Amino acid sequence: MDITFDSLEELYQRLLPALRTKKEEMRRNGFSYIKEEDIWNYLKIHKWKNSKGLTLFDMVNDVLNTEDIYIDDYLKREIRDMKRQRYLEGDDLYEEEEQSI
Repeated sequence: MDITFDSLEELYQRLLPALRTKKEEMRRNGFSYIKEEDIWNYLKIHKWKNSKGLTLFDMVNDVLNTEDIYIDDYLKREIRDMKRQRYLEGDDLYEEEEQSI
């Protein structure tokens, strides 16, 4: 029986129980900041991008058996590469300090 999906969102929803299981396992292993989306993104970009003929079984297997450290390293690279900036506008901290002096 072939299972087909009309969208990536539909596939994501079908994989969500496995993603939640993996997230919980990772939380127990000390990776409490990893979310389902992080696991999905890692696998979509690094494991499934050029794959052909993947079955739902293959994808669930990948979710549940990918080494935690690979997902963690992926997320750390993503965070490192994010544009970081200081938020100065709309910050009332300086005005409050000035008034109390």
